[in-house]
Amino acid sequence: MQKKLIAVCLINFLVAALMGLTLRYIFVQPLHINFRYLTHAHSHVAMLGWVYLMLYLFIVYYFIPDKKPVYQRLFWLTQISVVGMMVSFPVTGYAAISITFSSLHIFCSYYFAILVWKNHKVSSPLVRRLLKWSLLFMIVSTVGVWCLGPAVATLGQMSAFYQIAIQFFLHFQFNGWFMLAVLAVFLNQFNLSHSRLFKRFFNTLIAATILTFALPVSWFVHHPLWLIINGLGVLLQLLSGYYFILLLKPHWTPFWAGISKPIKALYGLALLSFMLKIVLQSASIFPQVAEMAYQYRNFVIGFIHLMMLGVISGFLFAFLAQKFPKNISGKSLSIGIYAFIFGFITTEALLILQGIFYFLGLGMLPHYYLMLLLCSIFLPVGILLFILNLKNYDTKTIKTT
Repeated sequence: MQKKLIAVCLINFLVAALMGLTLRYIFVQPLHINFRYLTHAHSHVAMLGWVYLMLYLFIVYYFIPDKKPVYQRLFWLTQISVVGMMVSFPVTGYAAISITFSSLHIFCSYYFAILVWKNHKVSSPLVRRLLKWSLLFMIVSTVGVWCLGPAVATLGQMSAFYQIAIQFFLHFQFNGWFMLAVLAVFLNQFNLSHSRLFKRFFNTLIAATILTFALPVSWFVHHPLWLIINGLGVLLQLLSGYYFILLLKPHWTPFWAGISKPIKALYGLALLSFMLKIVLQSASIFPQVAEMAYQYRNFVIGFIHLMMLGVISGFLFAFLAQKFPKNISGKSLSIGIYAFIFGFITTEALLILQGIFYFLGLGMLPHYYLMLLLCSIFLPVGILLFILNLKNYDTKTIKTT
């Protein structure tokens, strides 16, 4: 990977984090900014400019032996679509320009999936399956996007059809494409043999990913069957978590001993967040919890950030830091890593605690929005310090894409 390509992804993440900081500042000091438009920009740049493009680089780096120029050209074309969304969403919201750039990104992702499917070389059967299914989920998730236009035209934005289409896209992006791609890169580090255990892990993970989509459907189409399907998905997800632990157990001690403390902190963040994700989704088997998760926005935002910042970004930062062990001893990079982790943990705790206060009818936490703003500052600070340390990376250890 070229440093400039990594820098592009991290700068996208920094912009998304600054947008998020602005959104939280608005609750402390109102600004003449369209909150909804900026929220769209924040989410699109974070998902498609940071996570998507960083996964793009890792997939090409690890799984594509013949790194043809097409991959770099496609990267820059995809980045153009990200910049287009970054600029247009805060001004226009969902309008012709932003929709055009969003569509361009989707078509770029289709081409990327075709290229990877044709040209990948992966020795581990488990990693190969995870990679292929992540690409399938990425493509399938976009069906939700294409349904938004017809949903608005026929039933309107408040309809169940429209809301389910959004949830379809988000569910299979986060739990399908992002999660499986991250696991493919992570498990690629281990010498995993073909076994019944990895088959069980893979099969339960895929089935759980599909079946747990029933939970967001149940928010808009009320029927006991959806909660039953989600319950089955939850049980399979618990099984997949158990198999995941068994899968790593023989390899964990040497792996853990060979990485530095800051990288351990990042992997610890990612893995604990992954397990917490499973626990929280398992709690949705109870109808009261499922309803509470939908009614109180703090829980929804908290879960999205748990996935986005804790699981996915935690893994991505760990992969990056692990690739350059010589520089991880630098104080500023270590400070950046711990600042990001601190910002995530404190903001997540505040979001969940405020949600509990709402649920119990206790009102607002004292100085909630100010505390949330102050804790959020640590997130862009951590990302910025990571960017500034890129100049010290030893390019001799980096393959060129």
